[in-house]
Amino acid sequence: MLRLRSFAYFEPDSVGEAVEILAGRGRTGRLLAGGTDLVVDMKTGRDRPEAIVNLKRIDGLDGIAGEGGGVRVGALCGIRTIEHSASVARRHRALQMAAGVLGPPGVRALATIGGNIGRASPASDLAPPLWVHAAVVTVEGAAGRRDVAAADLWAGPGVSGLAPDEIVTSVFLPDPPARSGTSHLKIGTRGGGTDLAIVGASAGVVLDEEGTVADARIVLASVGPTPVRALEAEAVLTGARPTGDVLGRAAAAAASETAPIDDVRASASHRRVLARVLVARALGDALDAVECA
Repeated sequence: MLRLRSFAYFEPDSVGEAVEILAGRGRTGRLLAGGTDLVVDMKTGRDRPEAIVNLKRIDGLDGIAGEGGGVRVGALCGIRTIEHSASVARRHRALQMAAGVLGPPGVRALATIGGNIGRASPASDLAPPLWVHAAVVTVEGAAGRRDVAAADLWAGPGVSGLAPDEIVTSVFLPDPPARSGTSHLKIGTRGGGTDLAIVGASAGVVLDEEGTVADARIVLASVGPTPVRALEAEAVLTGARPTGDVLGRAAAAAASETAPIDDVRASASHRRVLARVLVARALGDALDAVECA
């Protein structure tokens, strides 16, 4: 039976103190928020950190609050809180939908948005909606505070764009434009899509007054080394009337832009088929959301 390696444990009272601890540990320190991934990795031996920095005592890192031009979500905000937030559901529907299928209920009760971002998994449930919603992540490190597009924080499979001493402190979701709609769909390893994504897809559309697509965003998870933004598919949609034929061509284009692998959960060819189906359905649902707005 594998024994956990001994590690130093810290409970800082401020972000600055947490940053200072991380800066002194190089790449051997790990942040503890919900712990849904970290604890499992430590038990299996995939990760053996020399220091754990628990963020839970730091005030001001949780909650959801309106801010000029959008909504700010604290890094320690739980996935279940996001799932049940009326504010998120009203303005950032794809994120609310993704939160509802991120693991079983017990995981959603513990997991946090900041932890999901820091994990940088290519199968992240939150990456596609965060990219579609043009989310901006605020991080703080020894070099100071900076804002970075969520899309820039997935640098490789399990590799984030954060420096070793940087901590995600919040996520800003700008208000959506008029006549817009978003959606997120997922096929997971359990019924109802409530476990690790085989394929996840978020879609967002903005219509002009004539019903033509003025802008579109399509992002997929678990089909490449990082989440994949389907730029060619977006180009098919932009400037076109969203007919069934156009949606079908966009979905096919999105599937062709993926680079999935074969693994124990699904073959690459199966993932491409699922990508096409999910994108078509997510686009249709996003368009329905525009009509209901």
